[in-house]
Amino acid sequence: MIGPRTLDSFSSILSGLSKRLGLESKLLELRLQRRWHDIVGEPTGSHTWPVQIRFKKLYLIVRNPVWLQQLTFLKPVLLTKLEAEAGTGFVTDIAFRVGEIPSQNEDTPAVHGPDVPSGPTKESWAEVVSYTAAIQDPSLRELIREVISRYPAHVPPRPARGPSQAP
Repeated sequence: MIGPRTLDSFSSILSGLSKRLGLESKLLELRLQRRWHDIVGEPTGSHTWPVQIRFKKLYLIVRNPVWLQQLTFLKPVLLTKLEAEAGTGFVTDIAFRVGEIPSQNEDTPAVHGPDVPSGPTKESWAEVVSYTAAIQDPSLRELIREVISRYPAHVPPRPARGPSQAP
């Protein structure tokens, strides 16, 4: 005889779904961008910006070469803070690049800034569609697409790169 089943929390369901669809690193990117100042503190938070995570490597934009040099020495400390925020194994390395940090004010985080379009762009919608194509249930697939497309993601513009500034 089978006993009563326990209910899974919505959080655990979404976590499993994001893992199956390969969205974990993108969701972590967005969470890091939203909470960056809280995670790394001041003054590091105002002189750096997390751009993306690729292959467990976090790419940070740094305000100037002086900060880049300083953060090279602080890399183990930053990795420890990131591990405390995201868990073990999500970010194993950090790459620094000098660039322009997006402006932020205290009331409105950068991910909700005025320069973020209200609807998804063609490129972002195509990315959402590609991420959710594996979902079998059409109504669930549409709901998840809607939720993802509503979540504003602000990625600062990339500065022009010369041959000596590889990503």
